[in-house]
Amino acid sequence: MAEQKKWKWADDPNLNKMELTKLEKDGLDVIETIVNTYSKEGYASIEPSDFDRFKWAGIYQQRPKDGHFMMRVRIPGGILTSRQARTLAGIAKDYGRDLVDVTTRQAVQFHWLTVESLADIFSRLSEVGLSSFEACGDCPRTIVGNPLAGIDPHEVLDTRPIIKELEQFFLLNRDFSNLPRKYKMSISANVYNAAHAQINDLAFTPAKKTIGGEEVVGFHVWVGGGLSAKPYLAQQLDVFCRPEEVVKVAAGVTTLFRDFGYRQKRTHARLKFLVADWGAEKFREELVKLTGPLETRGEDLLKGWNAGYFYGLHEQRQKGFYYAGLSVPVGRMDADELSELARLADEYGDGTIGTCNSQNVLIRHIPEEKLEAFRAEPLIATRFKLAPQTFVGYAVSCTGIEYCNLAVVETKERMRSLAEYLDQTVALDTPLRIHMVGCPNSCGQRQIADIGLQGALVKTPNGMVDAFDIYVGGTLEEARFNQKLKARITADELGPFLAQLIAIYKEERQAGEPYWRYVERVGLEAIQRQVDSILQTA
Repeated sequence: MAEQKKWKWADDPNLNKMELTKLEKDGLDVIETIVNTYSKEGYASIEPSDFDRFKWAGIYQQRPKDGHFMMRVRIPGGILTSRQARTLAGIAKDYGRDLVDVTTRQAVQFHWLTVESLADIFSRLSEVGLSSFEACGDCPRTIVGNPLAGIDPHEVLDTRPIIKELEQFFLLNRDFSNLPRKYKMSISANVYNAAHAQINDLAFTPAKKTIGGEEVVGFHVWVGGGLSAKPYLAQQLDVFCRPEEVVKVAAGVTTLFRDFGYRQKRTHARLKFLVADWGAEKFREELVKLTGPLETRGEDLLKGWNAGYFYGLHEQRQKGFYYAGLSVPVGRMDADELSELARLADEYGDGTIGTCNSQNVLIRHIPEEKLEAFRAEPLIATRFKLAPQTFVGYAVSCTGIEYCNLAVVETKERMRSLAEYLDQTVALDTPLRIHMVGCPNSCGQRQIADIGLQGALVKTPNGMVDAFDIYVGGTLEEARFNQKLKARITADELGPFLAQLIAIYKEERQAGEPYWRYVERVGLEAIQRQVDSILQTA
């Protein structure tokens, strides 16, 4: 066990309870304890204070805290190899009741794990270059990126080497293992904002600048984004970052969060609150004290927003090769399906699989002559479709009450069945993104959805029942979060309610008008009148 660092905030008398727990023992120390003690002596041997530290191993207690655990595995940049995929499938089959989830941060999530299985899982992951460590906890989490990096015709440089360097720098780095709260990074050189820059604590997006007479391609830097109960859009710093400066800048931003972030209240501890208080100008001034001089902003190369959807077969940068964007309904698959994806990646592609922040997957580098055979593969034709139906294809869901201790309603199966109902009820020829979350933490990123559904409970004559608050108009195209309507709809009424609301949009929209743009055009008051009319006639 490493010696505990003496941090500058350690003597603050107003530290919250979790901060005191972290001062007693660094979160990373629990990994050794899990391997050497808990995995051998069982669930009953776990020291209660270590349950919080399990997050640094990438592990949460699974609802209802009966001895089972959920684990997240980091997939840096959203690209994994077929060998890694087979290892993940084997873990799910041996220990996770065959269940595999793809998350909105491109990670893979297991359920039903026991503490006795964890040492073997850690070992299997390590053998193929994967890790669950720091996928959760108050530390730098999975680095989100472009799952098409290296083959993307819409990227200005290949970010895979940079993500690898970032991952190696931050993973298990005890200088940054005790941050005030969770800390999320993204980096992409895709001009359509493939890594959702505005909702990350720290993000790098493509830019260019003429320096010394030479045009340099690099990044602009964003700080202070985040969702949960009080969402903030990230602010862009007046910084142009060369590719070789990314790690230095990331270390500087993370150091500022570590040393100046708030540690008195957990609900006020994210970087977004510090950035909101300081402002972008002061934040840059403090950053340069750590990094040395940085270039001012150059030309922004962002052109729009891809919300993480790549359906169909598309030409790559490499002539004669294609990538396949596949639909994984609400991000859930079984172990055999993941193994089959690995086979498809080897047989048709270059042995890599992309995980998307829309909870879907990609097969990369398919030669043109193999496309027809690929289309005919049973998994592609029947389950992970190249052209899914509208609502199933654009449905996102968090884990929900099935496994999560924070959720108040069930979400995964409910979102899947809701999407199928809408596909059977409303014929819509344009994407409409619906995100369902079980609590305000918003792992399903409901704030950026066309329609966001947030779980709640409502009292009825028959007792408390599941219900959903409705939010409309979210996007990162012209970044804004969706807005809450005055309506709490019970779960059994949700399908018919949304079908009517979407039917009005279908009737009133302009040509090619996405739902978020429609909400912007007609206004929230008009949408509220639609809602009131639907409820009055129900």
